[in-house]
Amino acid sequence: MSKSFTPPVGFRFGAVAAGVKQAGAARRDVALIASEIPSAAAGVFTVNKLCAAPVSYGAAHLPAGDVRAIVANSGNANAMTGPVGAADERNVASAVAKALGARADQVLTASTGGIGIRLPVERITAAVPALVASLGEDVAGAAEAIRTTDLRTKLAFRQLEVGGKTVRFAAIAKGSGMIHPQMATMLCFITTDARVAPEVLQQALAAAADDTFNTITVDGDMSTNDSVIALANGASGAPAIAAGTPEFAALQGALTDICAEMARAIAADGEGATKLLVVDVAGAPDREIARDLARAVAGGSLVKSGIFGGDPSWGRILAALGARVGARAFPIDPTGVTLDIQGVRVYQDGGPVAFDADDLSAKMRAAEITVRLDLGIGRASARALGCDLTFDYVKINAEYYGGPKSGTASGAAPAHVPLGAANRPLIVEALSYIRRFAGKRAVIKYGGAAMIDPALKRSFAQELVLLQSAGLRPVIVHGGGPEITKTLEKMGRKSEFADGQRITGPEEVRVVEMVLTGRINTEIVGLINSMGGNAIGLSGKDGRLLMAHKLAQAPGKPDLGFVGEIEAVNSDLLDMFLERGYMPVISPVGFGADGSSYNINADVAAGEIASACGAERLIFLTDVAGILDDDGNLISEIKAADLEAKLGKTIRGGMHVKAQAVLHALAGGVRAVHIVDGRTPHSVVAELFTDRGVGTLVT
Repeated sequence: MSKSFTPPVGFRFGAVAAGVKQAGAARRDVALIASEIPSAAAGVFTVNKLCAAPVSYGAAHLPAGDVRAIVANSGNANAMTGPVGAADERNVASAVAKALGARADQVLTASTGGIGIRLPVERITAAVPALVASLGEDVAGAAEAIRTTDLRTKLAFRQLEVGGKTVRFAAIAKGSGMIHPQMATMLCFITTDARVAPEVLQQALAAAADDTFNTITVDGDMSTNDSVIALANGASGAPAIAAGTPEFAALQGALTDICAEMARAIAADGEGATKLLVVDVAGAPDREIARDLARAVAGGSLVKSGIFGGDPSWGRILAALGARVGARAFPIDPTGVTLDIQGVRVYQDGGPVAFDADDLSAKMRAAEITVRLDLGIGRASARALGCDLTFDYVKINAEYYGGPKSGTASGAAPAHVPLGAANRPLIVEALSYIRRFAGKRAVIKYGGAAMIDPALKRSFAQELVLLQSAGLRPVIVHGGGPEITKTLEKMGRKSEFADGQRITGPEEVRVVEMVLTGRINTEIVGLINSMGGNAIGLSGKDGRLLMAHKLAQAPGKPDLGFVGEIEAVNSDLLDMFLERGYMPVISPVGFGADGSSYNINADVAAGEIASACGAERLIFLTDVAGILDDDGNLISEIKAADLEAKLGKTIRGGMHVKAQAVLHALAGGVRAVHIVDGRTPHSVVAELFTDRGVGTLVT
């Protein structure tokens, strides 16, 4: 089994803005998955007795053998609206079926969003022609359309061989809040071109969901709309898969693997979450007891809030365990339990174990926290996935409202960036440049004060949305040095640098990855999307985007540790997102062939990515006006040869690394590189879309 970014044969994906939550909203909020031929369908649904209309219909009609499509909307749950909810659900299905040339009973629906608000059927059905017209291979677009409070788009791909034929799988999911195990726990739609009977598919899907989605808990609240639906159309040409065969085991393995990836993504993307919590319970008398206890610990509010604060308060974990044993009247004695947190033994033989509190506290700052409890009385084990409980979780849900909000195009935030936020004369002058840059790619290295000051962060996000709406295709590569340094200082570690690069040991590289990918990347993506942008977060490890190896130690220089040098950039992955209208936001963490993570200098990464993806421009946001001459005056334009002559003379330290990245990018085919002052709002627009520019242009 392997990963593939090619959708299954015979399936098409589409998305459109229907204004489900608020009329006129620009964000895509209806997704369509359609098969060209009838598909076997299976489903796993919430057991909430006050479930939504789509769940009632799906649970009553699956498994089935001739399903053609799934239409899903965000922004409205179609739950608890009375008898009209069922009629509304079928009216949407009928409209989609008619447009596809299918029967209404061949179309399944799903909804997510606010409860108790009637589904705006007229808006959705009016958007159906555009929705069907959008059908293609844009799996990511469909995944984006079903998001609610999710910060990250969730999609996964797999493929395997069956009877000498390649069988492909593609899955999209949403889930961030109201997540608790009991059958399914969110929305997830899986497509495959395998040939399999509905009952066999149901068997495999139920087992996969039980081992994956049933392990996650974010807040202990079970949604009314939770659904996992799988479609299999057999278009691969592979032989039929029968239950009890090696091929069935491979099918179930693929479904379990793809569902496990989605489950981890949901737990890590819990509303307001900053850390993934992994709880393993071993030594239990049976699997159900182990699962129940693992969930109780992962879902405990005191445990979750302690994890957020970086507190290795093992007493809370054991209290949650003991309380569950007592509440369920399990016939076990938990006093002999052993407890390991982040691999550190803290409790065994009925009492605490001496451990290095400072060391464990430092480990508690990681993006993933592991807790292992061994009851020592059996052989069964189970795992639960959760996340920390943060201030933002309370804020998100305190402000959540299912209906429309006045003054905004959606319930979350304004859908359009007001043009008055930028200087109007600047915009007028910029119009002459828009045609020149339409459809062109530009890599922007985001760093310095623009990443720290709240007003500058918001200004930069607005600028990106403006650039994207003007036709430019931005790729963002962000740094995070100050935040990494601050985090290391809190851990009692001093940051050391050599020639502008951070010396990165084994502990430091874990902090680098936690801060860059787990914190900064998520924040940038969320801010851009909240302003109507279409950003997607990527680590350099995702899809082997940035393959790297250890940077060789220079003669007479210190060993930089886990600082990496990029071997290859997966430009195909970037092409996929850019061609479908997404703005990749990249965390510069490299992936080694041995699985190691490497700290990649963001300037270097930006240059490599710009060359690999065929970018027209490369832009560096810095804390200086640009490249300066010997007297400290700004150089507005400079040739590459003249810049190279300054290396090691007037250009040193961090600017030396940046200048080398500039030269490498120009040599790699980038037409021009800009170095601008990120401390000035809208400096990228001013540099690109005005005659004089505001920084240094290198050609």
